Amino acid sequence: MARASARHILVNSEEQCLALKQEIENGRDFAEVAKQHSSCPSGRQGGDLGSFGPGQMVPEFDKVVFSGELNQVHGPVKTQFGYHLLEITDRG
Repeated sequence: MARASARHILVNSEEQCLALKQEIENGRDFAEVAKQHSSCPSGRQGGDLGSFGPGQMVPEFDKVVFSGELNQVHGPVKTQFGYHLLEITDRG
């Protein structure tokens, strides 16, 4: 079965999500941004979600995590929880 590892940042608005994405693309560290801004408890670990298989996360996550390019920031991805930036760190 496919597995992936990813980090994410969860915020309440698409505008904030886009602003944080720009900061990361301009060289800011993803983990630091997650620690400062993510409303998910994973933010304390730099947004690290660990390893998971298809169906363990919400469908919007799966779609990006199992098809997107590795080590790039994807998003905003809207889910029932808010707006996410996703970075796929490994997939196999």
